[in-house]
Amino acid sequence: MGNVSFHDMQGFHDPSWDQAFAILIQLRDTLTREELQTVIDEGTPQGLRFTAMFDAQTCVAIAGWRLFANTHLKRVLYVDDLCVDASRRSQHYGHLFIDELKRRAIELGAHAIDLDSGVQRFAAHRFYMDNDFHISSHHFRNEL
Repeated sequence: MGNVSFHDMQGFHDPSWDQAFAILIQLRDTLTREELQTVIDEGTPQGLRFTAMFDAQTCVAIAGWRLFANTHLKRVLYVDDLCVDASRRSQHYGHLFIDELKRRAIELGAHAIDLDSGVQRFAAHRFYMDNDFHISSHHFRNEL
């Protein structure tokens, strides 16, 4: 691990997407560039942000996140997506990204970081629990 930095991407035309998209689709494998463009266009006014993590000049991870308010926790940093490049996992990048998200959450006045993780993603669950997350609720969906 060399010189790690974080880059907040400004829209879909940000040059960081050239590398970051290849990592994001490791998590969202059916996502197309066109669909991502739509998500960014619709999500940005809702507070959606994407941050890429670079080691030197190479993107090693990406997170999509937003700040929102609810009646339970008031202000929350919600992580939509968090993916470390499969070839870089277990090299401490995920821990560094969580630390960066915690730093931002505190700076933005959030009381918690929330995320959902698919029930089949056992390795991800271990990672989150190793980073002081706990299972606080069940997420329910009614697909239309």
